[in-house]
Amino acid sequence: MDKFAYWTVQVLKYPTYLFFQRRHMCHAMLLETVAAVPGMVGGMLLHFKSLRRFEQSGGWIKALLEEAENERMHLMTFVEIAKPQWYERALVFAVQGVFFNAYFLAYLASPKLAHRIVGYLEEEAVNSYSEFLEDLDNGSFENVPAPAIAIDYWRLPPNSTLRDVVFVIRADEAHHRDLNHYASDIQCQGQELRYTPAPIGYH
Repeated sequence: MDKFAYWTVQVLKYPTYLFFQRRHMCHAMLLETVAAVPGMVGGMLLHFKSLRRFEQSGGWIKALLEEAENERMHLMTFVEIAKPQWYERALVFAVQGVFFNAYFLAYLASPKLAHRIVGYLEEEAVNSYSEFLEDLDNGSFENVPAPAIAIDYWRLPPNSTLRDVVFVIRADEAHHRDLNHYASDIQCQGQELRYTPAPIGYH
């Protein structure tokens, strides 16, 4: 299962890297559009499962919905900076529609596989933002002031820059990576998520 999840992500990764290369803003917007889907799908399905079975979720509904909201704020931040064109918005719309349905079916079929795939996707996100930070540090990408939405959400100092924003976003992605690998590990051991409290909190 792990190898299948890993290579699924690798197959998805290379076309996007070839297409975007070092165009970090466009890449980030597409990445965050995809990344905001799994938490919402997983949280929604666990929510309905909890209602059907009259049982608690161990905090996993909250954790996954928080992940989805956190990823949405990543996207809103980059939209504020990049001001995407209509064709970039169309690409986001198309990718989101395809990925939502694919991930929904994957989660119904095998939650542990779905969480593992997201864990590997988030690892790639961490790598992508590390490259973004490198280009900001070496001057290849302009280190513009942080938008107000980011300063408010992450409670950053008023004089924060894009580098500060990318740094905290990378930390969020690392948290999502660990959360989803942890969820998959629990289920791989034959246990239900509700019996193991979910790790929560970002900042």
